Amino acid sequence: MDLFDQVFGVLEEEVEFELRESVFIPWADHWLNPRQLRGSDFLMRWSQGAWSELRLKEAVNRTGRFYALPYGPSGAAPDNDPRKAELYFLRLEQAGIGKVKRPDLLLFRESDRKTVEEIVLKIAAEAEGFSAGDDIEKAITELPFTPEDHPLIQSLLSKASLAIECENSLWVAKRMPLYGQPMKPMKRLGGKPGLKKNSVLPTVILKNEDRDPLKAWQRQRNIPIHIWHVFYDLAFGIALDEAERLIAEGLIEPIEQTFQAPGGQVTKKAIYKIYYHYAYELGEAHEQPSLIAASIIDKNGHVLPYVKFEGGSLALSEQALAVLEEAASKHNL
Repeated sequence: MDLFDQVFGVLEEEVEFELRESVFIPWADHWLNPRQLRGSDFLMRWSQGAWSELRLKEAVNRTGRFYALPYGPSGAAPDNDPRKAELYFLRLEQAGIGKVKRPDLLLFRESDRKTVEEIVLKIAAEAEGFSAGDDIEKAITELPFTPEDHPLIQSLLSKASLAIECENSLWVAKRMPLYGQPMKPMKRLGGKPGLKKNSVLPTVILKNEDRDPLKAWQRQRNIPIHIWHVFYDLAFGIALDEAERLIAEGLIEPIEQTFQAPGGQVTKKAIYKIYYHYAYELGEAHEQPSLIAASIIDKNGHVLPYVKFEGGSLALSEQALAVLEEAASKHNL
């Protein structure tokens, strides 16, 4: 499975859930310049992932106190064209840098924003095809191609107080059956609190394959990592260290899930679904997004329709702001 498939693979059970009413999907076996995309499920996921990460970045930047910068390959990739995204990840693989796991966002004090953007522009200025007139958004796309031992990347990381790994789900959290229900002692957990297996409720997802790379990055860079999980209406966050504690104490068990990649490969991976009860409230939708019709045309001229998320906004909670403030204060010690 290549880097593109690793980043954008989705839970097969969620694809089946979304498409179970579809009797005939005429575009399911078409190739899209040249990757075979499994119809609207991938295109909708691609749109949702880009949309949710943008909502998080905007929510942080609207506080006027903190500044979020896309840092990982998925966050810096083109967010409006699956084909351009594919070429972007192919370029990362060819450069041999895409295999390095990086968090999706870096967070800074707003007061450091000018300095941070100057560093990013200097990094991009070393890239072929980048000109002095290009803006910060284009400069950001060059970050994943710059090794972390580069002096300018080191300068950038020295300013960051927090790193964010982003996840998202196509669910309205408040309408999930067990939202608002308390945990109960579970026999399978030795009397520890939990819920029945396969319970439907908001969770923060941590992929087992990401655990060691994220912990290694956190340890090496000395920047705490938090996981932020966005739903249609709510968002939750948890520190990677806290997630590891819950796993170590047997409060959260691994679940084997089947993932289907855009290229068609199917793999089984262990993931941890951390109950939202253990997370902090990150934010709530201040303005609902619009669901609009979109499409893309494959190399054979076939039109692939899908639903695209557009607009909407997320407001960070006071609890989340307190978390960011604490991280920034510790960084300045």
